[in-house]
Amino acid sequence: MEMSAMNQYIRIGALISGGGTNLQAIMDACESGQIPGSVVFIGSDNADAAGLKRGRLANIPTFIVDYQAIIRQFKTAPEQIKLPYDFDLDDILSKQTLFPTDADNKTVKSFFITRAVAEAALLDKMKKYPFDLLVLAGFMRNLTPYFIDRVNTVSDHLKIMNIHPALLPAFPGIDGYGDTFRYGCKIGGCTVHFVDYGEDSGPIIGQSAYAISEDDTIESVKGKGLKLEWALYPECVKLFAEGRLKTVRMSYVLKSGEKTYRTVVKILPSQQSSDE
Repeated sequence: MEMSAMNQYIRIGALISGGGTNLQAIMDACESGQIPGSVVFIGSDNADAAGLKRGRLANIPTFIVDYQAIIRQFKTAPEQIKLPYDFDLDDILSKQTLFPTDADNKTVKSFFITRAVAEAALLDKMKKYPFDLLVLAGFMRNLTPYFIDRVNTVSDHLKIMNIHPALLPAFPGIDGYGDTFRYGCKIGGCTVHFVDYGEDSGPIIGQSAYAISEDDTIESVKGKGLKLEWALYPECVKLFAEGRLKTVRMSYVLKSGEKTYRTVVKILPSQQSSDE
């Protein structure tokens, strides 16, 4: 995937679950002109998410999809769940890497059925607001192939970006800073990546790191990490707007002789650099 290496004004959609500090950093970068674009909607799975107020204060449309209500309904009255007309469980199961192949079949099916219902509701609300990039800014729900394939509609044109509180591929999951601290790491950091069918496994766009001292606590580690996040995420969105992100399918030969493949992100030179 390669976008033309020139600035374009981009429309940014955002999904959040909590306070939205990374969302605010992106909104501020748009306001200052660092990012040539604007946030056009903010969606959440949590009606109490403080980040929704940030959007309302900025006159940005907001909406909510209640995942928990959908999950409760499925548990109590599964026959009343209305699946999207284009839902194909076999297709989703063939693509997903969130669950291992030996995971409980009933649990896996329940997960993808309820997620598809919620994600269809998200997509329905999002279609009112055309967007070029979707940023996950503390959205605490794994997206499934059902959703991803309906956002990434052009082959190799990735449009969903996420920030993770660890130096991936180390410590995927919901508590990256806590995992980093408890493991005794001497360096921590954050990662911005495109979203794929796994958990925090998509192509890495950018990373920032900080040192962890003997005096640090989990809270101080989080504080260091958040400051880096607020700078890194807008910078990566800016690179997207400038058309400087190119995904490349790379092949590698392991010591065993086995060939493996990985999609990576290449950062193209800026237009200014190429003109000099």
